Amino acid sequence: MRRILLGLAAALVAASPAAAEITVLARPTGDASSLVWRSASEREAMYRHLSRTLMRLGERDLPKSQRLEVKILDVRPAGQFEPWRAGGADNVRIMRDVTPPSVKLSYRLSDGRRVIASGEETVTDMNYLWDAAARSSLGSFPYETELMRDWFRDRIVRLKPARG
Repeated sequence: MRRILLGLAAALVAASPAAAEITVLARPTGDASSLVWRSASEREAMYRHLSRTLMRLGERDLPKSQRLEVKILDVRPAGQFEPWRAGGADNVRIMRDVTPPSVKLSYRLSDGRRVIASGEETVTDMNYLWDAAARSSLGSFPYETELMRDWFRDRIVRLKPARG
């Protein structure tokens, strides 16, 4: 299983000549048996989903002369499981304002030999429960997806510096 995961985790997209080159490396680390993840397969699905999300955004929004490299180092999904709950609710992710999604990543955006932006940061949204787009989404991992979309727009497209 680990060999398959590593094969899927390193995603390289050399899109059509009209698109930028986007590389996303995502390797889950740590224990998947905590209150954070329902299973190792859920964790792997999250990393794959975030990788695909970033690749699509890059293909859509970056000029073909640019290259984006992102390493997803750690993901903490929104909410947590509370196994002490009765009535089948032990397998439900409980969302609270104190359990926001967060993604630790490093990135490098370049155009030819010139580095435009780079860094390592932990991206989080303490107001994730108020995100109308995420709340109304029917897709997988809506809070984490919106977090990555916001980060990509601010840091990569608009080149806003990280807060902090």
